[in-house]
Amino acid sequence: MKIVCIGGGPAGLYFGLLMKRLDPDHEVTVVERNRPYDTFGWGVVFSDATMENMWAWDPESARQIQTAFNHWDDIELRFKGRTLRSGGHGFVGIGRKKLLNILQARCEELGVVLEFDREICSDKEFPDADLIVAADGVSSKVRAEHRDVFAPDIVTRPNRYIWLGTEKLYDAFTFDFVETEHGWFQAHIYQFDEKASTFIVECPEHVWLAHGLDKAGPDESVTFCEQLFADNLQGRKLMTNSRHLRGSAWLNFQRITCEKWWLHNGNSHVVLMGDAVHTAHFAIGSGTKLALEDAIELVRQLGARGDADLSEVLTRYQDIRSIDVLRLQNAAWNAMEWFEVCGERYCGQLEPEQFMYSMLTRSQRIGHENLRLRDKGWLEGYERWFDARAGVPRTAEEPSVPPMFTPYTVRSVTLKNRVIVSPMAQYSAVDGVPGDFHLVHLGARATGGAGLVFAEMTCVSPTGRITPGCPGLYTDEQQRAWQRIVDWVHGNSDAKIGMQLGHSGAKGSTRRMWDGIDQPLTADDDEPNWPLISASPQQYLPGVSQWSHAMTEADMDEVTAQFVTATHRAAAAGFDWLELHCAHGYLLSSFISPLTNRRTDAYGGSLANRLRYPLEVFAAVRAAWPSDLPVSVRISAHDWVDGGITPADAVEIAKRFKLAGADLIDCSSGQVSKEETPTFGRMWQTPFADRVRQEAGIPTIAVGAISEADHVNSIVAAGRADLCAIARPHLANPAWTLTEAAKIGYTDLVWPKQYGAAKRQFEANIQRQQAAAAGKG
Repeated sequence: MKIVCIGGGPAGLYFGLLMKRLDPDHEVTVVERNRPYDTFGWGVVFSDATMENMWAWDPESARQIQTAFNHWDDIELRFKGRTLRSGGHGFVGIGRKKLLNILQARCEELGVVLEFDREICSDKEFPDADLIVAADGVSSKVRAEHRDVFAPDIVTRPNRYIWLGTEKLYDAFTFDFVETEHGWFQAHIYQFDEKASTFIVECPEHVWLAHGLDKAGPDESVTFCEQLFADNLQGRKLMTNSRHLRGSAWLNFQRITCEKWWLHNGNSHVVLMGDAVHTAHFAIGSGTKLALEDAIELVRQLGARGDADLSEVLTRYQDIRSIDVLRLQNAAWNAMEWFEVCGERYCGQLEPEQFMYSMLTRSQRIGHENLRLRDKGWLEGYERWFDARAGVPRTAEEPSVPPMFTPYTVRSVTLKNRVIVSPMAQYSAVDGVPGDFHLVHLGARATGGAGLVFAEMTCVSPTGRITPGCPGLYTDEQQRAWQRIVDWVHGNSDAKIGMQLGHSGAKGSTRRMWDGIDQPLTADDDEPNWPLISASPQQYLPGVSQWSHAMTEADMDEVTAQFVTATHRAAAAGFDWLELHCAHGYLLSSFISPLTNRRTDAYGGSLANRLRYPLEVFAAVRAAWPSDLPVSVRISAHDWVDGGITPADAVEIAKRFKLAGADLIDCSSGQVSKEETPTFGRMWQTPFADRVRQEAGIPTIAVGAISEADHVNSIVAAGRADLCAIARPHLANPAWTLTEAAKIGYTDLVWPKQYGAAKRQFEANIQRQQAAAAGKG
């Protein structure tokens, strides 16, 4: 096979040598625009796992690379005059030039032809090649030439960075944060050989502009960075690499993904590799890792080709590699975003200990228990720090308390831990009256270990229900039924119980979930349709749902009075906590979202106007609710539709409710429009709670795919939210909290006395299962 690699970076060189090693009869040429043994940049990092792969595929180059590596386990944070360090992180670094020199020499040993100082503008320059590997980097000319096939998605990120070096040596991967009069800068620093370290300086665009760095030349930028980080550098200089600098030398990172990775162009197949097809931000240092593992996987597929057509091989290669690439790109995206917003969101808000924890878990690939594996001493020290601030100080001799099991106090209410049973519609009330099912359902979960159990959204009027099976709090009978449940929870558990009040708005008068979710009632159902109201006329399901009519001011007054009456009833029934439902397209949400509020009066238009009525209702509810008890507000922090509510809007919404007296914001999203396109994943809505908490300055509740103790611990410990609401896991297992405590070895959580005989046996069984699983591993 005749193979041409365009681009002599890690991807092109490593693929070339592996193919030549696979079959010496392959004709392999690597074409590079730079001069022989010349390159730009400083150090690169990748993981021990990548090195293991390299040992398997070419032990000789792996040996030389490993000999040249600088290896470190520690991460050090310099922040607010403090230096903190955590171990067990396992990075390796090598000079980019050294890495390429090793790969170049290895290519020559194996007979790969290296052509330098040749600029390639098109794959058509190699018409007789069987396979052309376009590893020509972020600015790939081959990708640009065939953009209609490759369909690249290129996103330029807002932060500015400059990639420098220094002769000062560091024994840890170091992050240094420095505040200026215009904002924060951060440096990413790591030693890559026995003589030098990489020193990347990064800041937001507005900070960069405020310091006039857009007008600074390379030398001026270097001098600025030396002065900024003088305390760290201790007299050492920063160095530039002239071949790396472009313009002002400050760059914007470009995130690249491609819909297709290869094409058949006449006689040749062309495949993108490395940065030409995907990029990963330097915040997790995976760009070189991805490039090398691209090369390994394509060689693996070509080696197993058999009689398969080359197009089949390349299709299989993309299918396999795209999964791992997406995983790493998502982690890199999370880490990148953390650094982009840390000055605004974390630097001023978090103490150094919590800032360190937040930084270590920024990619969401590293959780609480993974930190324990990496550095048990550091994590237990952090847990003791967190425990002390939660009101449970621990001595060095006492075991620390996992963050999710620390208490949380709001006004006069103290929750025993940070776990909430989410409000979850059960559609099982009769005429709005909760019955035995609700008693068993909520009672079982109250004894299951959670600190707070929420009743499902309870409606303030018959026409405010979602379905005929939804509960209400507008009659004496309903109030008595709720009080029976509250009394049971208080008498048989140490959990608190909350009431969520809402009005269905345009999403009402529908069938129960199992009879057809969101489908309107018909003549065959046990109740007829009732009229619907919302901010503006709408059909939740276009062409299917009943039309709502726009609320008049008289309607608003009536509904506000209904919320007040229900609030009084909730207090009389003995609930500990009240939540106002302003999310998911229900009545109050329909005023907030511009997708559903098209009013032209004082209640429509600007966000301030759209919030006017929900805030009026909230003020009336807060005044009617006992002043010593908390009120939270559930919002949709993102509509997931262009033109709808955004996370930035959510911050402003939270600020308004905070000023009105809200104690927490429950950060959900979506369900406002059927045109929504949410991005799902584990803990997928937690970033909304994080942003609102830091930028609006109000405690938050995180929701959405939080399914294990590690999730709750990492969210709470990092300060991304104060409480976590768990829904479906609690449906599957009422004792989810007790179960998760046993899984992480926390045995101090009190079980109901009736179940005490099972506690020790259950915890022992969990330990045996974990020991057996570890043994198999």
